[in-house]
Amino acid sequence: MTPRKRPALGALIFFTIAFFLGVYFTFAAVQGDYGLFSRAEIEAESKALQVQLDQLTNQVARMENLTLRLSDTYLDLDLLDQQARDVLGLLRSDEIVIR
Repeated sequence: MTPRKRPALGALIFFTIAFFLGVYFTFAAVQGDYGLFSRAEIEAESKALQVQLDQLTNQVARMENLTLRLSDTYLDLDLLDQQARDVLGLLRSDEIVIR
């Protein structure tokens, strides 16, 4: 019987280092600053911010419409009447207030 040769110590060290580097890079790919979990968080935040942007865009368009309707060049009397009632609490002389 011939004695078995043990693997070289250098090969064992090489594979150990390679294994730990593989574990490190796998962990970094999943949990790191640019990993999969961070990407999922960024995409979720991006969708939430897009919804918020759409809401603000609609609100700005509504305000621009109201501003145009109360401008000197185009005066909407119904809107002016509504704003005077809401903001100033004005009433017409033929109206009765019931509380």
